[in-house]
Amino acid sequence: MDLSDHGASRPEATALVMSSGETLTYGELLPRSDAAAQLLYHAGLRRGDGVAVMLLNSPEFLEVAWAAQRSGLYYTPVNTHLTFEEVEYIVDDSGAKALFVDASMAELAERLVDRNPAVQVRYSVGGGLDGYLEYAKATAAMPTGGPPEPSQGTEMLYSSGTTGRPKAVHRPLPGPEGSWAQGAVETSLRDRYGMTPDDVYLSPAPLYHSAPLNFTMAVMRLGATSVVMERFDPELALQLIERDRVTHAQFVPTMFVRMLKLPEDVRRRYDVSSLRYVVHAAAPCPVEVKQQMMEWLGPIIYEYYGGTEGFAGTFIGPEEWLAHPGSVGRPMSAVHVVDEDGAELPAGQAGTLYFEGGPAFEYHNDPEKTRSVSNDRGWRTLGDVGYVDDEGYLYLTDRATFMIVSGGVNIYPQEAENVLVMHPDVADVAVFGVPNPDFGEEVKAVVQPLRWERAGPDLAEELLAHCRAHLAAYKCPRTLDFERELPRDPNGKLYKRRLRERYWEGHRTRLL
Repeated sequence: MDLSDHGASRPEATALVMSSGETLTYGELLPRSDAAAQLLYHAGLRRGDGVAVMLLNSPEFLEVAWAAQRSGLYYTPVNTHLTFEEVEYIVDDSGAKALFVDASMAELAERLVDRNPAVQVRYSVGGGLDGYLEYAKATAAMPTGGPPEPSQGTEMLYSSGTTGRPKAVHRPLPGPEGSWAQGAVETSLRDRYGMTPDDVYLSPAPLYHSAPLNFTMAVMRLGATSVVMERFDPELALQLIERDRVTHAQFVPTMFVRMLKLPEDVRRRYDVSSLRYVVHAAAPCPVEVKQQMMEWLGPIIYEYYGGTEGFAGTFIGPEEWLAHPGSVGRPMSAVHVVDEDGAELPAGQAGTLYFEGGPAFEYHNDPEKTRSVSNDRGWRTLGDVGYVDDEGYLYLTDRATFMIVSGGVNIYPQEAENVLVMHPDVADVAVFGVPNPDFGEEVKAVVQPLRWERAGPDLAEELLAHCRAHLAAYKCPRTLDFERELPRDPNGKLYKRRLRERYWEGHRTRLL
């Protein structure tokens, strides 16, 4: 089932509640999404075409996503914190023919005009912008009725690539069953987390991320209510749980930390007894944090691990986790721990994780990267490193190419390294994650200056500003240190671990 089914059979049921209080029933959300579908059709988009969506959390975000889903289109959410150069690249690489931009991002939006040749039509949401049609006015002029040529589309989500450029996970357009990811989440919500149409789900994270988008749309496929926060605030999350009698919620570990840092009298002020299932992912949770959350909320915290690619996955419930603290659960398909030579390792030894099975996919416009994740036995890897214990529970010990996980957001250091190394005063650079008490990790740069006498606070600030001018701020180092020479072997391999271990020494728990 999807939005159209519930809009027709249960129009009075609540589909969406924004934290600001705006509420839409299925009977209201459906015609709004129908109008967006008509808009895309009249703009000339047909099955297999692409839509880029750079919107804040809002009803319009879901209207457009459902319109594309029900019109056989690929839809690509774009992170609203990216720089102009990054947004321009994603819109261009995705081949989007329609672009939706929030009017609050006027400067960036207007710079995009005429920069992406495939884009045929641009819409602004929340106000007018030069070079854009105003979404509200455009949809109001559309005829009633659903998509003129209904068929199922799917999301095409970008994540940072290890070579410095983000790449999208591209799947074949689905049949009548709809999005593979949403179908998998829908099954999990129903069968593992006991969700029914009477339940209420809290989504506190930006919808441009994979899990918030697919979970919220899967909740709507089940006919339950989604409560979407415009932005996360720890006390507001508790208020919403009490206000809307939330039964299911999904967080990342950083949100747990922020909620735990609320004064105890504030935490106890709100009735959170309606919660039955709290799910977390995006990064393994520090043991102490998860223990404190269970002491507060009870043993209702569930964890999963996986990637947008869909071929890797684990799950662990609260009782299992208490017996295996730190584990991300038992793999849902056969997992193989492999050393650098491709040989399988026994239980307890860490190596690169390869998984069997999973859906077909490719990295959009990157056949080499698509090939690189498979070995000669057809197993595929996300590049993560870990081990399996004697009982089959998986533990992660590292991420591919020193990927940084800060507040549940994946950051690949190659992007910052590529920017910094081009600065005329930089001879060499390494970027990696170091401990941060709130976010698990933060981005650190270690620079070998071209001239040692330039090393100091002035150059450090100049380099940090240079990075922020070319990349989203969250991808850039928060601090920068200097070394006379970075550890490289004669073949040019950088021993980044030697640098990173200095900063992690003495830290018992880390987000991986």
